[in-house]
Amino acid sequence: MSESSAEAVAALASATGAAGNWRRATGIAGAAIGVVAAGAAAGVAIERLTVGRGMRKKARLALDSTGPYGALRGTPGKATADDGTELYYEVDDVDPDAVPALGPRRRRLFGRKAPAPVTVVFSHGYCLSQDSWHFQRAALRGVVRTVHWDQRSHGRSGRGVQQVQDGVPASIDQLGRDLKAVIDAAAPDGPIVLVGHSMGGMTVMALADQYPELIRDRVVAVAFVGTSSGRLGEVNFGLPVAGVNAVRRVLPGVLKALGQQAALVEKGRRATADLFAGIIKRYSFASRDVDPAVARFAERMIEGTPIDVVAEFYPAFTEHDKTEALVHFADLPVLVLAGIGDLVTPSEHSEAIADLLPDAELVLVPDAGHLVMLEHPEVVTDRLADLLTRAGAVPAGATVGGYGSTSSTAQPG
Repeated sequence: MSESSAEAVAALASATGAAGNWRRATGIAGAAIGVVAAGAAAGVAIERLTVGRGMRKKARLALDSTGPYGALRGTPGKATADDGTELYYEVDDVDPDAVPALGPRRRRLFGRKAPAPVTVVFSHGYCLSQDSWHFQRAALRGVVRTVHWDQRSHGRSGRGVQQVQDGVPASIDQLGRDLKAVIDAAAPDGPIVLVGHSMGGMTVMALADQYPELIRDRVVAVAFVGTSSGRLGEVNFGLPVAGVNAVRRVLPGVLKALGQQAALVEKGRRATADLFAGIIKRYSFASRDVDPAVARFAERMIEGTPIDVVAEFYPAFTEHDKTEALVHFADLPVLVLAGIGDLVTPSEHSEAIADLLPDAELVLVPDAGHLVMLEHPEVVTDRLADLLTRAGAVPAGATVGGYGSTSSTAQPG
């Protein structure tokens, strides 16, 4: 942990000792509200609810200055979706001059200095951005060509044209077409590896459903991280039966109403952010020793997702069913990875995907939640490197150990 992280933790610890009992007493109600406020992915460093406002602000400033999380930038580009939405992406190209000078860890990653001409396309999840792949991007940078893009209405991409002009909710099928537009612009030729987390994995499935010839002709490997092929309406978010039934009953209407009063809601959302911090963190991470700077980094991504965008996307998840599309990946090297403690897309959904792709590698990460690529980055990076090796994109080599803020041991399924 860096010095500024330690300072922030110390600042919080001095003011938060009495919050635990209150949080437990309000856990059930707070969890339901947390789902409404945060959607499918969030993470915060400041989880205690009774810290003074000044202390919280000081801690956030300290955490925001910690580490380069989200600071990696590549060559920018824009693709245009079929409804006119501008989709922002960045390309990290292989650097021939830099590759020979890579340190021992990076050389061990793939076992050779020169990568194969493959493009790895990363798709992020709901309420996140391309920066959620920070650790994996850092590990692969300069070694293999990568494309990171922001889904419509997320990150640096434009607001969905159909959503703004026609009031049409976002759909997973639309996201699949968006991904096709990004591939056409950023990787029009050559082999592709598709990597998707949560909603990003669903986007990859929608791409395959609508463009099976692309999968057949160009895709050489796929990674599904903390995602689902359907039946998300059955997820209980770790709530008791009464609580989850209440959430399912009121959440669509509540989100729609909030989305229609976005400006007013955003003011209240900022003012009450700390109230929900601990609950939001619960739906992002499972381990207790997540670096506070990493957790705060995840929180900032959530803060950048407007409430009307949260509302526009939510219906897509209950309607999502791309189980039949998985057949298009049957002959490819596939990685299916999930955190055992994921409350948003439970690991059972990843197991269901692996059951339909019996040759896939199933990795269940203990002590990991929905944002497994931030919580245990070394495990995700290690398995992605192995996937690229199995796909023939790189020769066999040793894997990465201890990369990121927390070490863990993956548990093959």
